[in-house]
Amino acid sequence: MTTKQPTARLRRSPEQVRAAVHQAVVDLLCDPEGEDLNIPAIAQRAGVNHTSVYRRWGSLDTLLADVVTTRLERDSPLGDTGSLRGDLLAWAETSAASIRTPEGRALVRAVILSMPSHPQDQDERAQHFRRRMDSIEQIRRRATARGENPPPLEQILDQLVAPFYLRAIFGIDPPASGYPELLVNRLLSSAGNDPAAD
Repeated sequence: MTTKQPTARLRRSPEQVRAAVHQAVVDLLCDPEGEDLNIPAIAQRAGVNHTSVYRRWGSLDTLLADVVTTRLERDSPLGDTGSLRGDLLAWAETSAASIRTPEGRALVRAVILSMPSHPQDQDERAQHFRRRMDSIEQIRRRATARGENPPPLEQILDQLVAPFYLRAIFGIDPPASGYPELLVNRLLSSAGNDPAAD
């Protein structure tokens, strides 16, 4: 097994430290010969003191949630396409592309496998993923402002969001083409919208 040498601990800004820790998480998750995913190993790979990681994130669960939501936000910028269907389709296509990558699948599975049992930790994790839900709510608000009738958030979660994460958990890639459009059309049709409308 090849062990990577830790990065030299240089004086870095908080955002540089955060980026290094996030990248270390991804590297360890995607390295089949890497160490177990724990905070000391992450800190060593990132070239930071493990106490700094504990002080900033508190637990591995919270760190994983932060990494996943940050990556999703980075990979899924919310451009306004001018229609509800267009916005949902853009979101779905970006999600499908992310799930097809080893990094995307590994991150989702890691979060699922490390679900916290303590109510306080569950609340902290929910705060992280609420940012992701806010992005979908933004799509809904834009649609309402245009005079469209968007489906309820719960329906979008069940029919558009959940299928991608279910596939990631079980390591099943989305079909090569047409899957995002299929999900969006089903969602809009079941919500009483014309799936072909722009």
